[in-house]
Amino acid sequence: MHFETRKRSILKALSWRTWATITTAIIVFVFTGKFALAITVGLIEVFAKMGLYFFHERVWQKIRWGKKEVPAFVLWFTGLPASGKKAVADAVYRQLKKDGLRVERLDSLDVRPLFPEVGFAPADVDRHVRRSGHLCSMLEKNGVAVVASFVSPYRPSREFVRGVTQNFVEVHMQTTPESCEKRDTKGHYQKARAGEYKYFPGVDVAYEKPRNPEVVIEADNLTTEQAADQIVGYLRQNILNGRRAPSSSRLEAPSQMQSIN
Repeated sequence: MHFETRKRSILKALSWRTWATITTAIIVFVFTGKFALAITVGLIEVFAKMGLYFFHERVWQKIRWGKKEVPAFVLWFTGLPASGKKAVADAVYRQLKKDGLRVERLDSLDVRPLFPEVGFAPADVDRHVRRSGHLCSMLEKNGVAVVASFVSPYRPSREFVRGVTQNFVEVHMQTTPESCEKRDTKGHYQKARAGEYKYFPGVDVAYEKPRNPEVVIEADNLTTEQAADQIVGYLRQNILNGRRAPSSSRLEAPSQMQSIN
C-alpha cells in the first residue's frame, strides 16, 4: 500500500551520509593527524556513497522478493445499540493508521446523512446496510481497508455485504440488551421502551446474531483497548500477513474484569 518517492530516498541518503561522513573524517584525522586530508576524504566519500546509496535503494524498490502484498479488507462491527462498536472500531482504526495502512472509518451515523430518506423500519435498515456495504466494497477494490460499525441487526443484510466484498471480517460485539442499556448514556433504550422509537433492536425487534463471525468480542468483559488488541491481533495473523483465514474461523476473547464504556 506504500511506495517510497524519489524525494524521500534522497532525503534518507542525505541524512545517512551526513553522519557517516562526519564519522569517516574523525577516523581519518585520528589516524593521520591531518585535518585537511580528513576533510578531503570526507567530501569525496559524501558524493560517492550518496550516489551508491540512492541507486541501491531504487534497485531494491524494484525487487519484489521479500515483499508481502497487504490486501484491503472490510472490518465490519455489528452488535446491539450501545454494545461498544463505535469505541472499539475507533481504537482499531487508530492502530491501523499508526501502522501506516490505507484505511477509512465508516460509522452508521456518518453514512446516514448520505441517504436522508432512509428510516428505521426493517426494509429501510436493510437498504441502508446494503448501500453502505457497496460503498465499503468500492473502497476495498481501490486498495483501501475499511473499518465499519453498523448495528446491522438483520442477518441477510450482513451476508449481502459479505458477498460483495473480497476480505470480509465480521466482528460481533456480544452482549445483552440489559448491559447495553446500562451503557446507554443517551437514553435510547428508555425512549424505545416508552414507545418513542420504533423498530429498536433489542427492544421491539430482534437482533439476529451472526452465525459464524470471524471475531467474537465479549463486550461486557473487555475494555475498549483489550478488545481492539484482540481484533488487530486477528488481522495481523490472518489478513495483514497476506493469508486469508477461512470464514468460519473465530476469535473468542478471554474474560477480563473491566467493561467497555
